[in-house]
Formats: sequence, C-alpha cells, structure tokens
Amino acid sequence: MPETKPYYGFNFLWMFAKWREDMKPAPPDLKELDFVAKHGFNFVRVPTDYRFWTEGFDYMKPDERIFEDYLDKYLEECTKRGLHMSLNIHRAPGYCINRNDIEKHNLWADKEAQDAFLFLWETFAKRYKGVGSDKLSFDLLNEPPNIGQYGCTRDVHEKLMRRVIAAIRAADPEREIVIDGLEGGHTAMPELADAGVVHSGRGYTPFPVSHHKAEWVSVENMPEPVYPGEMWGEYWDRKALVEFYQPWRDVEKAGAKVHIGEFGCYNKTPNDIALRWLTDLFDVYREFGWGYALWNFKGTFGIIDHGREGARFEKMDGFNVDRDLFELMVNNRV
Repeated sequence: MPETKPYYGFNFLWMFAKWREDMKPAPPDLKELDFVAKHGFNFVRVPTDYRFWTEGFDYMKPDERIFEDYLDKYLEECTKRGLHMSLNIHRAPGYCINRNDIEKHNLWADKEAQDAFLFLWETFAKRYKGVGSDKLSFDLLNEPPNIGQYGCTRDVHEKLMRRVIAAIRAADPEREIVIDGLEGGHTAMPELADAGVVHSGRGYTPFPVSHHKAEWVSVENMPEPVYPGEMWGEYWDRKALVEFYQPWRDVEKAGAKVHIGEFGCYNKTPNDIALRWLTDLFDVYREFGWGYALWNFKGTFGIIDHGREGARFEKMDGFNVDRDLFELMVNNRV
C-alpha cells in the first residue's frame, strides 16, 4: 500500500458469506461510505465469497457479471471518495475459516483448489490492471488455518502464497498485495518478509475479551473476560499486547509493512472491559504506526448499532454511533 500515512477504516460485508441464508451480494452503501470519508478514514476492506460468482465448484467459469455489478461498483464508489479498497477472498476454493466443511476440495492438498485460487487472482489482476495501488490492493486469503490443520504447513503455505504473488505480478507488476497471518491471522510469517507484500495481522487477543459469548465459537472452558487481568494462566495488559505483537514487529524490521486487517470486540463483552482493552489496543497500534480496519462497520462488532449494553450512543450523520469507540478510532490515528 503506497501511503504517506497508514490506512484506517472498516470491513464491509457486502459479499461476505453465501452459506448464510440472509446474505446476498449487496450494492455499496453510499451513506456508510460517505460517513467513512467525512470522518477522515481512508480504507475499506471487502471480504468476499467466491461462490457468489461460481456454480457447482466450476471454478474456472466465473460469472463476470457479478464482478461488474458489484466489485467494480464497490471500487468505483470507494475511489470517488478517496477511499482505498482492499479486495479480500474470505472464502477461497478449498478453504474458509468459517464452515470449511462445505468445500469440495482442500486448498492445502488439492491441485484443483490451488489452480482455482491462482486463476481467480490472475483474473482480478488482469481485470484491474491500471487501477493504481493507492486505490486497490489484493488481500489474498482471509485468516489461513492453524499450522497442521487441513494439511497446512508453513512450507506449503509459503509456496502457495509465492506462487500466487508471482502470478499477480506477472499480470500486474504494480499491484499492492496483502497476506494474512497464519493461525487465523494471528501468527506472523517471517519466511515471507522478503515477498514485498503487506502483512495483515489481527486484533482479537485476548480471545476471551474479543469473543465473549460469541455463539459460533466452540472453545471449551473459555474464561469470563477481565482486562487487565489473568485468563488461561496469562496476565493481559498493555505490556502483554506489546509482547504479543513482537513477531510482527520483527517482520516489519525485516522490511515488510504491517497492517491490522481486522480487530474488534463482540457486543456481549461488558462495555467497561471492552473499552479498557480497546484503549490499550489502539494505543499500541498508534505507537507502532500501524493502520487498522474494524470488523465491521455496522453490526455486533461494529461502530454502528452493535447493541452492547452500557455503550454511549450518539446520533451522527444519521447513524447510531458508539461515541467512545468512535473517539478511540479517530484519536489514535497517526
């Protein structure tokens, strides 16, 4: 991401998850984008599900009308407002961190899935060649799995990422590329520090704070959230957060850029705990000079209508905004 300052903004779930019955591709919400731009944010991450443009796992025959009707329009409206759009594959052929069981192939083991993943990014590289990297980046794969899960090893993952990076650059040498950390985006990849790509981390640590009572989480014996305080035998405070991100700082020292592609706090976490944790998290990102994108804009992790009991909401530009979270996001930009 060629930038004079870090990118700050939000994830928008316009084309996020076809497996959800309530989810269909949606046009860009112009009112939301106007809010983002008006308040000095400059980044929009768009997680997508390949199955919106693919039928029956026929990976090599995408319905390009979906690209035209949705992805092109997302980019157009972001560009009009001076917002950088990061196009992310949240569900790739053969892998997704959510409901991976519905995939036919395995991205880490099957040639069909790997070739399809490569083809998809080559298709986007050719489609958007000539669009400046100040306007558009490619975030290759949302939150790769734990090491050893689905056959994913550091070596397998590195080879796949390098293969796709090379293919994109063969088609569009100037495109900015983003790779998410392993193990759900949390584990840095020093082996790819020389790849000339942005390394995207996560802000969901400690997990009992960020995902308290999240219905889709199946972690046994997850403790009640405290912050600062001890959970699972570890004491968490600002110092612990700094230590957690040290591997990412090492990757940065090796020459890579770092950006936090997702972070946030589920609405079941008590508001005082959420704010204490988020205050330290933002302060750490500000110290490091890292940009970030909240998951999401509107919803249970978002800044709008998240529904957390005890939060201080205020009407702003037609939205019901968590004022304290808004101020943390604004005041901790570099």
